[in-house]
Amino acid sequence: MSGNGRTAPSRSFGKSNTMAPTQKPGELASRSGQYEIIGPRGGRTGAERTVTRGERLPPTPKAGQGYVLTDATKNGAGRGR
Repeated sequence: MSGNGRTAPSRSFGKSNTMAPTQKPGELASRSGQYEIIGPRGGRTGAERTVTRGERLPPTPKAGQGYVLTDATKNGAGRGR
């Protein structure tokens, strides 16, 4: 320990360890919007699909992939008052 009495500030590098919930092909979409295809280990593919709430998510190009909501629809259609 150095004698200056100061401690180094704690730093957080990289992404946080909280991930958006992943949905599987064939599940009902929880919200309307753009769903990105995610690889089996969580890697981003860049491919997106537009899905309406209540529709089934379409099949993915490869086995083990899933979907994560990246851009939710911002209109108020279907919301109760």
